[in-house]
Amino acid sequence: MEYKHWRKFASKMVKVKRAPKRVFINAVDSYASKNIAKWLSKQTLQSNATTDREGVKVKSNDNVLQSYPVVGTLSEGSEEDTPYLQEAYVQLSREMILEKLLECDVIIYNITQHPDQVDEACWAVSALHNKISSFTGPKMFILVSTVMTWACSEAVISGELELPFTDDDFRRRQAHPNFKQHIELEKLVAKLGRTERSSFSTYIVVSGLQYGMGEQVLHLFFRMSWLGQEKEIPVFGEGNNIVPTIHIRDLASVIHKVIELQPKPYYLLAVDYSNNTMKDIVKAIAVALGPGKIQKKPFEEAFLEQELSIMEINLMNINLCMEAAHLKEQFSIRWVCEFGLVENIELVVEEFRQIRGLVPVRICVLGPPAVGKSSLSQQICDHYKLHHIQLTEAISETISHLEHMVRTTISVAENEESPLAIEAQELLNIFKENLEQNGGMLDDHLLVRVVVDKLMTNPCKNQGFVLDGFPKTYNQAKEVFHVEEQESEDKASPVPSYNKKIMPDITDEKAPDSQLLMHSICESVGQPRNYGLSSQEVQKEGRIHTGTPDELAREQKEVEDALQRSAHWEMWTKTLEEKRQWEVQQLEVLTVPMKNYLMDMNIMTTMSQGLIACGSAWPEDPIDFLAEYLLKNNP
Repeated sequence: MEYKHWRKFASKMVKVKRAPKRVFINAVDSYASKNIAKWLSKQTLQSNATTDREGVKVKSNDNVLQSYPVVGTLSEGSEEDTPYLQEAYVQLSREMILEKLLECDVIIYNITQHPDQVDEACWAVSALHNKISSFTGPKMFILVSTVMTWACSEAVISGELELPFTDDDFRRRQAHPNFKQHIELEKLVAKLGRTERSSFSTYIVVSGLQYGMGEQVLHLFFRMSWLGQEKEIPVFGEGNNIVPTIHIRDLASVIHKVIELQPKPYYLLAVDYSNNTMKDIVKAIAVALGPGKIQKKPFEEAFLEQELSIMEINLMNINLCMEAAHLKEQFSIRWVCEFGLVENIELVVEEFRQIRGLVPVRICVLGPPAVGKSSLSQQICDHYKLHHIQLTEAISETISHLEHMVRTTISVAENEESPLAIEAQELLNIFKENLEQNGGMLDDHLLVRVVVDKLMTNPCKNQGFVLDGFPKTYNQAKEVFHVEEQESEDKASPVPSYNKKIMPDITDEKAPDSQLLMHSICESVGQPRNYGLSSQEVQKEGRIHTGTPDELAREQKEVEDALQRSAHWEMWTKTLEEKRQWEVQQLEVLTVPMKNYLMDMNIMTTMSQGLIACGSAWPEDPIDFLAEYLLKNNP
């Protein structure tokens, strides 16, 4: 008994040192791979846990938290800064890449963006499988695929309801014609993972349309909305298609859980719990960032957008209702956007601004009369592409907006005044009366309302503004920028607070030489925080780009893509015209027998004479007159 007792005690004190898993990710300078790599590099795990033979954790004093060592490949000529990578590989041969893969415990291949990665992923999983005998430890291969491998799947109808696809339906999935290689790679990965799963396990994580962290596929709509140059944001097609989506950090969390838990199901859907249509998504972006309105355009016009690749256009046109059953049942995910983009649009918009460096510049220029406030304000606006806020213009815009609201709401209500029209009319009357009483100016409480409404518009929240000559008093400033007081942490005294969305970063009351002042402001604010000049503006100014060979090659590829889109458009137009001509010819062929019958029986002649007679007689019932005429003059 004593021997057994000591043996059991010694067994419980066996320490198992758990080294952090080395992770390889391909194409780390691409949107999805970069964010997955960043996320994994920040995750920590217990590297030296004390465990008994039955898997019971025992406390130890030498536990250390370590992050995943992440390595990966970069495309040729990439200037991506990768502090989150331990090693970055550029232009390696496949033999060298295989050596690097064999040094890793987890290999992740993302094929959701660049079609050329499909061939490399196919080679990588096959080469690793052939080297199983030389593995020093178990390895895991994770393929990050796309829902486009399900795009042509036939939905299951139960009664009148269309059931959502789940992970277990993967055996009957049908790929989009452009994604046949992707589904074949999925099948290969699954097959190779079944042979020696203890040594080489494989997983397929099928990602929905990725969004968040600066955007990729949806960037066109975010950029157009942010710039504010379009009155309506386009929706290509009807927009009623349901698009499976997932926040890119949620996708990274799913991959992290696969690495840690090594679940039994090897095929996993990575989609959030939303069923948003493409129209819903674009509308939410337009409301949060842009004009708030959308416009349906022919789907084919998407091919004319240089920013969109063919792969991304196909993804935006998908129509699938999916449910990630395994995520719900087996994983405990700390979701960023569990219920989709539309539900979390404010968070996603804030990410977009921060990641893209599109933080608004807010400046207030004050000073005595005739010292050049407006001139300086306009210079700042021209340099930083900001919105110049002047009181007279803001008041005029408000009155015009109220008049427009009154007109449109009445016309929509079919000449009946709606509550909204009545409210707008009352406010309009108050403004006009106040302007007459004060000689063209407003009382402070109305003036503050005008200014705050203007500063809270999307253009001012996006690019920023220069507030010219206002506020003039402390009370005005308090009314414009002050919000409810908040309690301090010790709850001893309230902390004065302000509206962070409109509070100026700089308030300048000086009036020295305008050039010196402008220089001082530029030093304080820094570089413009916007998209810079468009390619059209660059050409207009006659600027010539002299970049590196890699940059020139990328530009050449963009030109080729644009030509490809143009060719698609011309082919579609030509095909449509040919189809229309064929339909006209078919209709003509079908109508020939009827024409011959009518002409042979002299029916058309009698009908024409009857119509002429009807026009001359003007009978009370033209149909009865014509019927009686045809009976009397039946040929």
